[in-house]
Amino acid sequence: MGKQMKILVTGGMGLIGHNVVQRLKRQDHLVSIIDNKTNYGIIPQAELDYLMEERAIKIDRHPLYAASIENADTTDYVIRVQQPEVIVHMASFPRQKVVNANPAHGADVMMRGLINVLESAKRYGVRRFVYISSSMVYGDFEDQVLEDDPCNPQGQYGIMKLAGEWLVKDYARRTGMEYVVIRPSAVYGPLDVEDRVVAKFMLTAMRGGTLRVNGASETLDFTYVDDAADGIVAAATRVMSRNNTYNITKSHSVSLLEAAEMIVKIVGRGTIEVKDKDVDFPSRGALNIDRARTILGYDPKVDVEEGFQNYYNWLNNSVYWSPKTV
Repeated sequence: MGKQMKILVTGGMGLIGHNVVQRLKRQDHLVSIIDNKTNYGIIPQAELDYLMEERAIKIDRHPLYAASIENADTTDYVIRVQQPEVIVHMASFPRQKVVNANPAHGADVMMRGLINVLESAKRYGVRRFVYISSSMVYGDFEDQVLEDDPCNPQGQYGIMKLAGEWLVKDYARRTGMEYVVIRPSAVYGPLDVEDRVVAKFMLTAMRGGTLRVNGASETLDFTYVDDAADGIVAAATRVMSRNNTYNITKSHSVSLLEAAEMIVKIVGRGTIEVKDKDVDFPSRGALNIDRARTILGYDPKVDVEEGFQNYYNWLNNSVYWSPKTV
């Protein structure tokens, strides 16, 4: 897909979403965005306003529809007006904790919202549908899990993400639309919200507080946001990516304790308290990314220490965060 395309990004103002939009724009594609700019009931409004403003500056204010995909009429209107060839569907409740707090609303967004977008995609002849899933679909897994390995999700978030994959594939089967499924893991980086593990560790350390590690040996495949966005853009735009599923991660597992220790070392402050594993979360390792390397040319470049340092530097110079860490 080397030519200029019309691409709609749902959730295009999110952490990964705005980085995807920025890269698509650099490639001269015509990008539009649907995003409801929600705080999910847990993000302080001042924090969200700051992040949205900074993200908007970064993407040079693309056509943005401030709308919720749960509204079928609005979703249909946007897709009818924009006539995208490709939809990158990132609009979702962002993680298990948020779904657990409001599972009915989570289902509205992750299931009904997805079907609304798929129905309009079918109606207006969208050529490719890129669905951003999650490594949570695998459930418990060890290092080097493959895309074709069994999925045994634990918890409503992972279950609905996996159900979404099947819905997308079923629409593709019935309509001839191409599909791409992306499974990222533990994405972090500048312009993220505080209420995620790396951000929480980093800001707690910067305040001289105690980093609470839920399970010393529990590991995550921490992925820097630039690398995740590069993989998603390749999946959206390359011809050969069609009708396949890709792990898009750094493919390197780091324990939560190691991550906390790295952050305390980078920041030069903070203490660590090890607690029991969070029973709501599966045990995870590194994902195998050979398929993405081979087909997409995906090559994640930022290792965890470099990524943590980059994120710390950004937080330390942020007009919003810096005064809050004194």
